[in-house]
Amino acid sequence: KRYSPRFGWHILIVNVPGRSFILMHAANDARKELKGCIAPVAELSAPGKGNLSKFALQKLLAIVSPVLGYNQPLFLIIKSI
Repeated sequence: KRYSPRFGWHILIVNVPGRSFILMHAANDARKELKGCIAPVAELSAPGKGNLSKFALQKLLAIVSPVLGYNQPLFLIIKSI
């Protein structure tokens, strides 16, 4: 869990082979708002676009924040549907 003035509370994803500084933060338009980061959304509205990203990120943070406090690994699995 990480805080920045630009994104507020978000998640820093680490230990990705060949990558660094991947963030999971709110963004509703991937092409305009993301540069290699990941954005959760409540629903997809078009390819690369979604709605209610801030809401989806808040829900995700509420789920993972307690786990992060235990200093245990948390794994992210991304699947294409």
